[in-house]
Amino acid sequence: MKSLRKNTTARVAVSLAAVGVAALTSQVSSAQPRVALQFKAPSAAAAVAALKPAVQPAIRFAAPVVAKAGTEAALRSAIKFETVRWGGKPVQTLDEGSRILLAKAAAEKAGLGEVGLDYNDVYGVIEAETSWIQRTGSSKNGTPNLGLAQFEPRTAKAMGLDDPQDPVQAVFAAAKYMKLGAQWASPRIGHLKSDPALYAAKLREGVSVHYNLSIKGRNKWTGLNTAQLPVETQRHIRNAALGAKEAVELARLIKV
Repeated sequence: MKSLRKNTTARVAVSLAAVGVAALTSQVSSAQPRVALQFKAPSAAAAVAALKPAVQPAIRFAAPVVAKAGTEAALRSAIKFETVRWGGKPVQTLDEGSRILLAKAAAEKAGLGEVGLDYNDVYGVIEAETSWIQRTGSSKNGTPNLGLAQFEPRTAKAMGLDDPQDPVQAVFAAAKYMKLGAQWASPRIGHLKSDPALYAAKLREGVSVHYNLSIKGRNKWTGLNTAQLPVETQRHIRNAALGAKEAVELARLIKV
């Protein structure tokens, strides 16, 4: 599935240990302005500002979400929204604490731990797809991609996603689809299990490949030929990884 393109040329490498925040990036399928993440803490804000073009709007760091919610109904009562500007217009998006809360609930519901994934991977994939901003897009063949998870209608139906615009449904469905992606990728990289770190990295590459490409495209991936994949898929891999690092740091900072 194809998501909207973004400009990645302004990205600057910053050490997490030095600034306490990971780079916020996202692969999108049209050149739209990015929404930057602005922390209230001065050191975090400075770090994020260095990673984003100055013209981009900011999402303010929200108050911690401490509710423990498992069911979709409980999550809907716990999550909070805030208004940001995107593409020159005001839009509603989940605040940072709600994103972590939802990603954790979705990972637990999908059983991602069974396949070597976690909540931060869910956060990273949504970050790579839409930067947590509701949007519509389309694949190269014109098939629409909808909502936070950017599912095509056929995939949404297969995942039981009735309303792609519902963030709770969408993120739960994304986690479910990611589990299928990990199960698809694992046999292709099984020979790498003797190196756990490499296996884990390749598993996450495989999740992005499965999520981002058609069946024909994904079946070309061997686990060792990532550099030959379409540039959009390689960007998705990078952005999902960066988003996952960001999620860990956000969860630490706001204690969700």
